[in-house]
Amino acid sequence: MSLFYNISIHLYFFAIRVASLFNPKAKEWLEGRKLKNWKNLDTKGRRVVWFHCASLGEFDQGLPLMDAWKSKYPNDFLLVTFFSPSGMKNYHKRKHCADAVCYLPLDTPKNAKEFVKSVEAKNVFFVKYEFWANHLSEVNKTDAKVYSVSAIFRQNQIYFKWYGSFYRSILKNFDHIFLQDENSKKLLDGIGVRNTTVCGDLRFDRVFQNKQKAVSNEILERFVKGQNAMIIGSSWPEDENCIKELINQDSFTKKVIFAPHEVNDKHVKQIEQLLVKKSIRYTDIQDDKSDFEDYQVLILDTIGHLTNAYQYGDLAYVGGGFSGSLHNILEPAAFGLPILFGPKHVKFPEADIFIQEGFAFEIESGHELVEKFKYVEKDISSIKNKLLIFMEDQTGIAEKIMVQLLS
Repeated sequence: MSLFYNISIHLYFFAIRVASLFNPKAKEWLEGRKLKNWKNLDTKGRRVVWFHCASLGEFDQGLPLMDAWKSKYPNDFLLVTFFSPSGMKNYHKRKHCADAVCYLPLDTPKNAKEFVKSVEAKNVFFVKYEFWANHLSEVNKTDAKVYSVSAIFRQNQIYFKWYGSFYRSILKNFDHIFLQDENSKKLLDGIGVRNTTVCGDLRFDRVFQNKQKAVSNEILERFVKGQNAMIIGSSWPEDENCIKELINQDSFTKKVIFAPHEVNDKHVKQIEQLLVKKSIRYTDIQDDKSDFEDYQVLILDTIGHLTNAYQYGDLAYVGGGFSGSLHNILEPAAFGLPILFGPKHVKFPEADIFIQEGFAFEIESGHELVEKFKYVEKDISSIKNKLLIFMEDQTGIAEKIMVQLLS
């Protein structure tokens, strides 16, 4: 099976090379790995701690633990690797404590051996998933401790199939696996992986940190004018076709801060054409004295403003729920906003938890969005108070992991 795995890795590399001829992201993936800047790390005798993150989302998720580790061991050299170009392109936009950041080499036996020997990490953390077999195997030949953090598993994954023995063996490379939920623990128990602890999701720590660091935005403050707005976060066209049925109603009078997933001019124009309410683009605001009295919708045709925008809302609609790629619902939840989203969220256990607790509401059409909006509006203060208590109770994950690591 390991032979089949290694052949599949080489086939994947070949596919990326072909794709790079016409796909910029694939080209970035290839070009970035040519640098091999991990070969000349200036660690100056410091202990190397390696965090691997698939992409920017996992980097965000791992940051609370990175910060906790660096706080405890400030002299350690913290290395972060990414698989995806989006992580490499955007990590610098986050406040972080990494000493070096680079691409993880393709997971061939030769690359893994070269990387692990060069880096000489003493502690290794894989955030959430991406369990690369050859790199983990090589690390296990050293005296390094290897951990998986905020991992989550589902019944339909290959580890739990009759033909998944090779992939099950990969999981046994970890000294300990820190899990998000009890269901994951039950699944791993069933395949004999018992060195696990349910600690929760580090993203709760992260969104709580973001909330504490939230800064005011004068434009958004003047737009909402003391009211609580509805925040549309990371919407796609399927979401927007539902949202228009709510916003376009004569009876809908709330201010709306609209942050689409794609902020190019073509997509923003499509949103403007969907809405009958008067809207203004964030980038069209010329000065600090602009009058928003006539505008009900502010479109954030920018990157980086959404997280702070949630502080000006009392209700959120989060996009991606019609494609199965639901965006971050924990960010609005940190501010106590009840959340609406589409029906496809099986990969996001927090969505089901929020629905069960009465903090979130699934919709399948514009008509249903209108009805759920009316329902939430009647009890919005009560939902917000319960949600804020729930969110605060979920924090402290990084501290729990550190306590166990140090025990």
